[in-house]
Amino acid sequence: MSADNPYQALPRQSVLITGGTGFIGAALVRHLLDAGHSVTVYARDPVRATRQFQGRARCVPSLSALKTSDQFDTVINLAGAPVLGPRWSPQRQAQLLASRVGVTQALLAWLNSAAHKPGVWIQASAIGYYGVRDADELLTEASAKGSGFMAALCDQWEQSAQAVQTHGVRKVVLRLGLVFGPGGALPPLLLPHRLFVGGRMGDGKQVLSWIHRKDVLQIIARAICDTTMQGTYNAVAPGALSQAEFARTVGKVLRRPVWFHIPATPVRWAAGEMAELLLDGQHVTPLRLLQEGYAFKFPTVEQALRDLV
Repeated sequence: MSADNPYQALPRQSVLITGGTGFIGAALVRHLLDAGHSVTVYARDPVRATRQFQGRARCVPSLSALKTSDQFDTVINLAGAPVLGPRWSPQRQAQLLASRVGVTQALLAWLNSAAHKPGVWIQASAIGYYGVRDADELLTEASAKGSGFMAALCDQWEQSAQAVQTHGVRKVVLRLGLVFGPGGALPPLLLPHRLFVGGRMGDGKQVLSWIHRKDVLQIIARAICDTTMQGTYNAVAPGALSQAEFARTVGKVLRRPVWFHIPATPVRWAAGEMAELLLDGQHVTPLRLLQEGYAFKFPTVEQALRDLV
C-alpha cells in the first residue's frame, strides 16, 4: 500500500460511507476518490457535502434514498455526533445515541433489502466501551464492557450492527481511541501549551489511549482488503501514556514550559459526566492488530506530534 494513500493499491471499490464529512470520514473520502474509487456519502446536507468533495462523490440526503439495486463492495459506518461539546443532558444523550444507533438501523434497513450485499462492513465504535478504568488495568478486545453513559452508548452502537453478519457480510468493528490529526481534538489540547499555560489536568495519572489519523486510514484500508480481519479491534496506538506524560511531551515538542495544573473539581462541576473524557481514562492496547502484524506508522505520541505540529 502507498504510504501516502493506502487506497491506491486496492482493487477498484464502490464504497458507501456514513459520517463522510467528519474528521476521519472527510480524509477517508478524499483518499478513496484520489485513488479512483467510487464513493457514495450519506450526508444530512448533501449540497454542502457535494461542494466539500468538488462534486466527485455521490451525496445522498437519507439512507432511504438508496435503491435495492445499489451495489457497494464496502460499507463504512462512521456516523455519530461529536461526544465533546454541550453537556450530556438527557436531550444531548438522546442525540448522541440517535446519531449512531439510528443511522446504523437505517443502514441495516437498506442492507436487508439490497439485492447485492457488500463484502465487508466496517463499523466505528470507541474505547469508551470500556468505561472509566484503573490506569493499571490493561484492556484488550476481550475486556468486559464498563459502566457509565459512554460505555452504554458504545455498546448500543455496536449491538445495532449485530445483524450484519446474518447476511454473510464480514464485519470489522474499530474501537477508536482519541484520534490525533490536523483538526479534531488535538488543537484544543495543544492550545493551552501554545499560550504558555500547559500542564496536567486533575492528578495527571489518567491514561490517554490515542491514535494518529493516518494509522486509522491505514487500518481501514487493511480491513477492506484483508479478508482475515473480522470482529472487534482496538484502534489505538501501542504507546498509551498518562495525561501528565502527554503534557510533558507536548511541552518538549512545542518547546513550552509545563507548569500549570487544572484541578479536577471545577472541570467536573462544569462538564458533568462528560468530564470523564478529560479527567478519566483507559489503558487500551491494540492487541489484535499487533498479533496480526500491523505496523503502526506512529507508535508513540512524540512521533505523532512531530508529524502534526
